[in-house]
Amino acid sequence: MIVSTRASGFVDLHAHTTESDGSYTPAELVALAIRNGLQALAITDHDTFAGYEAAVPHALQAQLTLVRGIELNSRLTLENGDYRAAHMLGYFPVNEPSEEFVTWLQNERDDRRERNRKLAEGLQSKGVLVTLEEVEARGKTLAGRTHFAQVLLEKGYVGSFEDAFRQYLGRGAETYVERDSLSTEEIIQRIRRAGGVPTVAHPVRLSLPREVERQALVRLKEAGLMALEVYHSDHTAELQTYYLQLAKELDLLPTGGSDFHGEIKPSIDLGIGYHGNVRVPFSFLEGLQRAAMSTATDNSK
Repeated sequence: MIVSTRASGFVDLHAHTTESDGSYTPAELVALAIRNGLQALAITDHDTFAGYEAAVPHALQAQLTLVRGIELNSRLTLENGDYRAAHMLGYFPVNEPSEEFVTWLQNERDDRRERNRKLAEGLQSKGVLVTLEEVEARGKTLAGRTHFAQVLLEKGYVGSFEDAFRQYLGRGAETYVERDSLSTEEIIQRIRRAGGVPTVAHPVRLSLPREVERQALVRLKEAGLMALEVYHSDHTAELQTYYLQLAKELDLLPTGGSDFHGEIKPSIDLGIGYHGNVRVPFSFLEGLQRAAMSTATDNSK
């Protein structure tokens, strides 16, 4: 982590760059963080640390606290046998991730590319002329469904990103391809073994009844879960209050961030969220730092 001398104010612990599915380069994201008055920023690209690493010199120059983060897919199986695609955030505010973890990430990127190949083939079989090469030209370190949506929009197959996911890319669409993800418990354990702090991202997207959601989080806490994303652009004020209380009851650290993607989600601003619904205090980052130090101590035993 790059640390500045400013340890107060607000932070954003969930943001993406052009190294995954954001529209801002790492340098542009750092500059925006400064303009928006943030004291710290976590770059949490999907399956890669490339955005964080590219942002380091810019954060140093700007004296912005920069946190290494990552967002990973997982498969959360419920007690009734149903499942949800659960996104997990891993934070490394103190330690460098282990070499084993970095190697595993490369395998995850390979799996993502295989899914993209199947998705492109499925689209072509329906007469939608989108190639894997076109998508990867927009994805830099790795391409994903957002980049498919960009191509679909540019070629006139859809009128918006929302249409692209509803018609072709989202769960329930005829050409949707399920990603072969590890269990949420295994992702949690991998993050912890690597020296990071595992966190459930935007829990509202699990679309679970509250009691079922609580039961799932209790089980994940037993597996090593350490934090819950309380503040997020998808969370209303009521949900933020609920998740903050739930994190307290389950002894999970609260985290938060805008989930900024730039032009891809134009109504969401860095550090501010959706129409100003996200303001994350610096104390949340301090909690992650303490948790990461305890993880490092546990791993050394």
